[in-house]
Amino acid sequence: MKGIRNIVVLTGAGISAESGIATFRGPGGLWEGHRVEDVCTPEALAADAELVHRFYDVRRAALATVVPNAAHDALARLDAEWPGELLIVTQNVDDLHERAAAKRMLHMHGELRSALCAACGSREAWSGDLPPGSACGACGAGALRPDIVFFGEMPYEMERIEAALARCDLFVSIGTSGAVYPAAGFVQTARHYGAETLELNLDPSAGSVFFAESRMGAAGVLVPDWVAEVLGWDGSTFRPGRS
Repeated sequence: MKGIRNIVVLTGAGISAESGIATFRGPGGLWEGHRVEDVCTPEALAADAELVHRFYDVRRAALATVVPNAAHDALARLDAEWPGELLIVTQNVDDLHERAAAKRMLHMHGELRSALCAACGSREAWSGDLPPGSACGACGAGALRPDIVFFGEMPYEMERIEAALARCDLFVSIGTSGAVYPAAGFVQTARHYGAETLELNLDPSAGSVFFAESRMGAAGVLVPDWVAEVLGWDGSTFRPGRS
């Protein structure tokens, strides 16, 4: 793409929905049958650690039943072949980007397959259940919790994200609601610094008005087609399925 050197891509629940992972909120504002306030706040963890830990245990186990889809694969190919700067910022806590082989990325809202020590702040890989009181491998305290950014907590690596937004020539948002801040404000930050902006989404997001261009449809179709444009390839290279 002429004049485009540095790219920032933001992904949300919509990119993983086609792999079978439930989107953030369902009918009635529930998150997989629970009120968000009951499973995704510091207050919820303090009030009912068993419920919160069990909720994320179930979600962690469910990762074994899903695989990356064509959208994840296409972004991984972009990561492998784009000669300029690229940063994939995901709001998702699944590991589908990594399993598709993306490397230039970060999880701003944490990761299901990671545990955070509330005592010393260290993190460690975690794949099974995480009962309350699990011991930290670094300090020994029984203070491990899901490494998830709860509502009211600061997302990870904001300085790195903001620096990338300031340098990017193109900001692309994929499968996001446009309603959760600070991610919802990334498009305005990128525009402020002069970047082109593109939204790829199943339906218009709450922030669609801020994008120079919006394309509506399934991520498994839109993302491979867009990556093909960027790399100058035939879109059929990425579809159907994985290669």
